[in-house]
Amino acid sequence: MRPLYLVISVCLLLVASNAYAQSSNYPATVTGAVSTVQVTAPPHGVWVSNEDTRAVSGVYALSNGWRLHVRPAKDGVAARIDDQRPIRLIALSPDKYVTSDGNVAMEFNRGDHGDDMLMSYVPDSNLAEVIVVTATVAER
Repeated sequence: MRPLYLVISVCLLLVASNAYAQSSNYPATVTGAVSTVQVTAPPHGVWVSNEDTRAVSGVYALSNGWRLHVRPAKDGVAARIDDQRPIRLIALSPDKYVTSDGNVAMEFNRGDHGDDMLMSYVPDSNLAEVIVVTATVAER
C-alpha cells in the first residue's frame, strides 16, 4: 500500500511543477539591448473606375520644383517625377493612392477647388523620415 501512496504523491508533484511553469511571467524579461521589428501588411487596393483615375490624371507642379505626371493604370495610377522611372500606385480610394511598399502615398482632389495634391514619401528606408510635398494642377 505504501508504494501506491508514493506513486500518487510523485504524480501530484509533477502536476504541480507543470502548473508553476505555466504561471511564470512570459515573455521573460531580457537585460540589455532589445531589437524590434515592425511589420506592415501590404495595402489592399480597391476598385476605382476609369473616370476616377482620369479625374486625378494630369501634370502637377510640386512645391519643391519637380513636375509630377500622373496617368491612369490598371487598378490605380502611374506617376512619374520629371525624367525618373514611373511609380505604380494602388488605389485605396478614388482620391488616395499608395505604392505596394507604402513608401509613397498621394492624396488628390484637395483644396477649395479640388486641384491640389499631397504627396508623402520615404526618401531612404534606413531613416525614419517622411517628406511631404504639396502640389497644384499645372495641366490636365
